[in-house]
Amino acid sequence: MTGRTEHHVPHPHIGGRTAALRALTAWRGAAPGAPRVVVLTGSSGSGRSRLLTGFLMLCEPEYRKRLPLDEMDPSTVPPDLPAPAVPAPEGLTAAQVLWLLADHYELNATSVEGVYAELATLDEPVTVVVPDVDRAGPVRTAGEPARLVREVLSPLAATETVRLLAEVPRPLAAELAEVLPSGTVQIIDLDEPEWADPEGLLRHAQAALSPEFGAPELPFTVDPASRLALGAAIGRRAGTSPLVVQLAVNCILMAPEGFDPADERFLPTSVGEALDLHARRLGTDSRTLRLLLAPLALAEADGLPIQLWARLASAVAGQDMSQAIAGGMLLAAPFVQPEEPDADAADDEQADGGRTLLRLLHPAISDEIRAGLPNVAAAQSQIAMALLEAVPEQDWGKADPYVRDNIAGHTLEAGLLPQLLTDPGLFVHADPVPLRAAVEAVPTEELGAPARTYLRTAPLLTRTQAPVTLRAALLETAFVEDGLPEYAEAIHQRLGLELPWQTLWSLSLPGVSAVTVGSLPRPDGAATPVAVMVVPAGTPGARPVGAPGEESGSAVLVHGLVQPDHLGDIDPEQILRPSEEERAAAPLGLSRGADYLRVWNRADQELVAALISDTPFTAADLSADGILLVATGHGAKALRIRPAGAGIAS
Repeated sequence: MTGRTEHHVPHPHIGGRTAALRALTAWRGAAPGAPRVVVLTGSSGSGRSRLLTGFLMLCEPEYRKRLPLDEMDPSTVPPDLPAPAVPAPEGLTAAQVLWLLADHYELNATSVEGVYAELATLDEPVTVVVPDVDRAGPVRTAGEPARLVREVLSPLAATETVRLLAEVPRPLAAELAEVLPSGTVQIIDLDEPEWADPEGLLRHAQAALSPEFGAPELPFTVDPASRLALGAAIGRRAGTSPLVVQLAVNCILMAPEGFDPADERFLPTSVGEALDLHARRLGTDSRTLRLLLAPLALAEADGLPIQLWARLASAVAGQDMSQAIAGGMLLAAPFVQPEEPDADAADDEQADGGRTLLRLLHPAISDEIRAGLPNVAAAQSQIAMALLEAVPEQDWGKADPYVRDNIAGHTLEAGLLPQLLTDPGLFVHADPVPLRAAVEAVPTEELGAPARTYLRTAPLLTRTQAPVTLRAALLETAFVEDGLPEYAEAIHQRLGLELPWQTLWSLSLPGVSAVTVGSLPRPDGAATPVAVMVVPAGTPGARPVGAPGEESGSAVLVHGLVQPDHLGDIDPEQILRPSEEERAAAPLGLSRGADYLRVWNRADQELVAALISDTPFTAADLSADGILLVATGHGAKALRIRPAGAGIAS
């Protein structure tokens, strides 16, 4: 794409868009009268991502050196400034995008409000570019793009020291702009006539048809006049959509047999027409093509493993589609983008995720396919059932990674997610980032007790990127804390994981300031292991500290250490506490931080277990036989630590 326009070469990546580039350049250079906030929008497939990518090439000092800046229109070349912050939101939550920005500027903020406050006080110009807002979020239907606009972009745009450029879907673009004062914001809608670029579309079509850029040698690609005429016809039919140009060329070049470049009837004017015309030209019906592509349109994450394609297409269609897929690759190919596994990936990575993934070439194709389905929720229900049937022996530890990590997204759109959230195996094995996002999208009143336990534990799982065994251990404790011992027991008995501990009991007991393990002598047998907890005065069952008649703010509560029993009114003076010598001789040692505890083997310093918490630990003690007694702001609990050398949790 190196043709000249008015003695200037166009941007080699974009091939046009001069008017839009001029507006973006004025924004970047803070030219007089230029708005502080620019919202780039347009229909899906209008080329807004491509435009923004090309503009960012001009804003990156090192990349600028590879571009023919001296030959380009000077009004489309921004000044040579430090690169702007570009927190890319694809697959991320709104909060994650904000903290990417905080990391870029090395802010010390510990809260959302603090981020905006610190940005407002920076000496350097704060220039932020946010691309692909429509691709935000780990789960498609959880509403993350809207959350990103409302919770991050709107406050950024309202911060007067921030210059913001954001690529936003049209409905959200209007929402973002309407909260800003007049003159502050400019909306660049690439579908509007003032920003349209018919010459760029023609140039795009001609380049895509050229053997110089990889097109096969065909009569209408090698002959310049034929290529020019066909490119002009494709561009004219495509209106304002670069995606339609790309699809038209893809369909022609992937199945050129019988194509007549003089017959414009097979040149599409929309994404939907590209699907329909391609199917008709290959002698099949459009419905078959759309059913083949439906699982890809409904897929989550980075794409659908090719091994699952036929199973899910059959589920959506209600009939066996394996033969249609086997013979329909040419039919689907213009609309599909395969992603091959990384040949350099480690063996374990290949085993888990090193499969060919398929995704649709552009989200606009997904939108078109979904719009043509009679009932998206019903289609997602069929997919969800097929994914469940694909779990070997209903063991989530053996499930395909796509099934394990993304079934929540499918069941969310099907309206079935609450029914799925009863299996502790799924909670333990599924990637907590998409599972948490899906569960958070369900109204709390629709969630059962185990799902609510997962929801309150999920921030700890995602923050620490906990591996499977540690996830299981933290969830086991959480289930005991929430009075769901059957779920904790299921983790121990059904999942085949060697957890670093077993939670013996948990008390919801705010205000515990100190804990001690000890033993209560019994005249008729062995001493009873006990937990001694210092609690606020007036705590039910606790004995006040101090002599009778004296007022004190504390009391002592004695509880069974092994059995979840309150032992009644026990005189703390009767309790025997381990001596320092006995503690030093114990096989396990304990170290503590603000939000973590570590139990280690004294003999070889090997870590035996690591316990983390979403609230600070207020006290901890460890018995000689390995029972850990801990307290946080929420209460106290006891955990039996597995023997040293049997494995660790982190």
